[in-house]
Amino acid sequence: MENILDVVIIGAGPAGLSAAIYAKRAMLNFVVLEKFLPGGGIANTFELENYLGLGKVTGLEMADLMVKHVNELGIDINTEEVREVSFTEDIKEIKTDKTTYKTKNVVIASGVSPRKLACIGEDRLLGRGVSNCATCDGFIYKNKSVLVVGGGDVAVEDAIYLSRIAKDVVLVHRRDQLRAVKSLQERVFKIDNVKILWDSELMEIKGKDFVESATIYNNKTNEETDISVDGVFIAVGYNPNIEFLGKNLEKTTSGWIKTNAYCETNIKGVYAVGDIRDTILRQVATAVSDGAIAISELSKSL
Repeated sequence: MENILDVVIIGAGPAGLSAAIYAKRAMLNFVVLEKFLPGGGIANTFELENYLGLGKVTGLEMADLMVKHVNELGIDINTEEVREVSFTEDIKEIKTDKTTYKTKNVVIASGVSPRKLACIGEDRLLGRGVSNCATCDGFIYKNKSVLVVGGGDVAVEDAIYLSRIAKDVVLVHRRDQLRAVKSLQERVFKIDNVKILWDSELMEIKGKDFVESATIYNNKTNEETDISVDGVFIAVGYNPNIEFLGKNLEKTTSGWIKTNAYCETNIKGVYAVGDIRDTILRQVATAVSDGAIAISELSKSL
């Protein structure tokens, strides 16, 4: 007899791992699919201090704790990339690079990917001085000069982190004030080797084989300036990972999946949780909550 699962969970970040724990507690027949490493994007975050009960921890420490919790419950995480889905029937099909799963329900927790600036030199020099992850690559720039682009929490966190490694850090932001939370702003303003270029945009990243300089445009004075840097860290937000989902799910114009309060999408039996869905707050706390809500809701129909 063909094995039809109760639920397939796509993604093993905080939302997906939370869903897995609740699925295990509900004694559901399920699998968790993750194309990269379990733990999600928080593993690339230098420091978190707003998750209740943990205090100040690194993103990697939090990811490790979550994965350990799941493993201790005997939950396996399958390393598989979802290539295609079919949500047109009551029994859904999830095709991966290894096999095809049939399931009554799907929880999409596929998360986000760093957004690109689309400036000259960004793609050509990616991995050769251009990075989207300060905690991954920051150590390379000990006593060197780096540039961070962005004005949100991630950009400011990156600037703070890199200030402890690099000789000097330039934070480039296109507006005249940061979007990051006030506590982060207060910290970065006090750091001597962090300089903020207001009303400025990165136009071009230059270098033959590796990053050597960057062209900065001031959108108030219309002036362009070349500054010497060894590395460029781009932190201008994220795009939802939706390329494998097809066109049937209702999304916003930016690609975020629309859901109701129970994380249900417009397709019966398909749920979206965590950063992938249209929500007012994208944090670990809300992602974990989403995973719990989705499984609790879908369990009622089984």
